[in-house]
Amino acid sequence: MDATRTFTFTKEERICGKKQIEQLFGGSSSHSVVAFPIRAVFMKTSREEGEPPVKMMVSVSKRYFKRAVMRNRIKRQVREAFRKNKYTLTETMNLRPDMGIAVAFLWIDNKLWESAQVEKRMCDVLNRIKERI
Repeated sequence: MDATRTFTFTKEERICGKKQIEQLFGGSSSHSVVAFPIRAVFMKTSREEGEPPVKMMVSVSKRYFKRAVMRNRIKRQVREAFRKNKYTLTETMNLRPDMGIAVAFLWIDNKLWESAQVEKRMCDVLNRIKERI
């Protein structure tokens, strides 16, 4: 691991507005990649000075996990996997200071996975997004 990389996940890096979410899921400019059990919907955005290059959100369906404890566990695993591997996208996006990316991670399985497997799949998803940018 490189000493210059930061492995933090701040409030500014989260997508937390109805308008942003509607743009991400309703826009024609959004794309999707899948590495089962994670589906990522992403779109390029304009970025202002001081904004993080990558913003993300996590969604786990109540349809598959009725109990909030299980949904929260999965969200925690996905956020942790993203936090550890976000440099894959961040380093690419830092080369373009006027462009950012918004990503939504959706859990599409009805079973729990181990954290190591979730992290491996997250790496696959982030690499696929990087290729498509």
